[in-house]
Formats: sequence, C-alpha cells, structure tokens
Amino acid sequence: MNQKGILFTLLGAICFSAKAIMVKLAYLQYDASTMELLGLRYFFSLPIFLIIALWRYKNGKFISLKIKEWAILLLSAFLGYYMASWLDFQGLQYVSAGIERVILFTYPTLVVLFSRLFFKKAISRTSIWALVLCYGGIFIIAAEPKFFAGENVIVGGVLVFLSAVTYALYLVFSGELSSRLGSINTNTLGMIFSSLFVFIHVAFTPAISWGNLDPGVYYYGLGIALISTVIPTFLMMEGIRLLGANKASIIGSIGPVSTLIMGYFFLNERFTLQELAGSILVMIGVFLIGKK
Repeated sequence: MNQKGILFTLLGAICFSAKAIMVKLAYLQYDASTMELLGLRYFFSLPIFLIIALWRYKNGKFISLKIKEWAILLLSAFLGYYMASWLDFQGLQYVSAGIERVILFTYPTLVVLFSRLFFKKAISRTSIWALVLCYGGIFIIAAEPKFFAGENVIVGGVLVFLSAVTYALYLVFSGELSSRLGSINTNTLGMIFSSLFVFIHVAFTPAISWGNLDPGVYYYGLGIALISTVIPTFLMMEGIRLLGANKASIIGSIGPVSTLIMGYFFLNERFTLQELAGSILVMIGVFLIGKK
C-alpha cells in the first residue's frame, strides 16, 4: 500500500478530529460562542479557497455547470459545510469531544441508508451488520448513567447526530456532481458558498463584537480554519487519490480514536469501559462500511 497515501490520510483524519478539541477549549477557556468560532473559521479559510478557485479557473480546471447543478452545489454547501458545522459546534457545548466524534462518525452508515431511500441502492448484508454495530454502540454509550448526568447532554447528542445527518445528505446529493466536477472543485466551491451562508448568519447575530474578542478566540479560530479545515481537506483528497476511497475511509477510522486520546490529554476527559466498548462497536461498524 502506498506509504505516502497512508501518511496523508492519517494526518488528515487526526487534523480533522482536532477540531472538536479546539472548539471545546475555546468554550471552556474563553466562553466563546458558536458563531464567533464558526465565523472566524470561515473568515480565515475563505481567502485560501478563493485563491485555489481562481488558480484552477485560470488553468481551465473548471467546467460549465447547468442551473440544476448549481442548485445542487448550493444545497450541498448549505447542508454539508454550513448546517453540519453549526449543529456540530452547537452540540459541542453540551457533550465531550470524544462522544461528539463517535456520534458524528456514524455518517457513513447514514449515507448507506439515504442512498437506499433516495436512489434505491441495495443494502448489503455487510452494511446491515455495520448498521447494527454502529447504533448498538451508540445505545451502549447512551445507556451509561454518566451520559445523562451533564446538563443538556441529550440535546447536545441530538445536535451532533443531526450534524451527521446533514453531512451524510451532502455526501449523497453531491456525489454525482463531484464525479463530474471533480472533488477539488466541488470542495472548493462548496467551502466558498458555505462561507457566504455563515457570514449571512453572522450578520444576523449582532451581539458579537469582532474587534473586542479575547486574542485566544482568534487563535483558536485560526487553528480550526487551518489545522482542521484547509490542511486536512487536501491531505484527505491526496490520500484518496493515492489509495482509493475505500482504503482511505478505513484508515480515516482513526479519527474517533485520536479525538479520545487528545480529549484525555487536553480536556481531561475520562472514558468509562462502557463508553469505550460502545465506541469500539461504532468504529468496527464504520470500518465494515469503508471496507465494503
């Protein structure tokens, strides 16, 4: 197997998973708001994606899109980058980074279900077992008494799960467009349009005083933009190019594990054996989906 592809995919998955850690730290250390962090994430990342889009346009890397395809692209940006991010950031106010990553990581199983619902694609026996394992694992985690001890933990868990739902819908509906437009173009344009949705949301959030935020909030916003948005996006795409989507998705299963480890060291999060067992079941289920 291509060693460079493995390295890129591992680093990309770890960088993606660091997002939850930085968001939680910003909440705990500076009492930052969801829209402050989300606004800074896209404020810092948008110029990079605009430069990429301009460079690819000048080099003839874009193709003309039909009106229907532009509509799909806008819908995908709304669901997959804006709405999924907002729900995820909101949920992280109430649940641990480890739990967030485990719940969010169910999105591949949701892709299977939505593909069946919208495009009548058959669900294989392997996929059925994967679904049973994933949601069985989440049930085990939710059955942990400590899970109900925190304030609004159920609300947080539901918000993160809805984030997984919207991201899965994005993947399902943008799949055909990505195959024609290319993953780099689809991702770049998606990030640009999602930035516009976020900025519109920010415009209707007047309580934010952007010039008077604690410097630490700006640093975390920059870190989320670069370390957990721009860099992993292209690491993962290069990993997929070198390894193929299936192998890359299997290696990307390291994401929840890295979040658990970082949560232990940076957030002092402790996992019970019951939560660990549920997390392992979820990761095995996603592994089976990726392998299939």
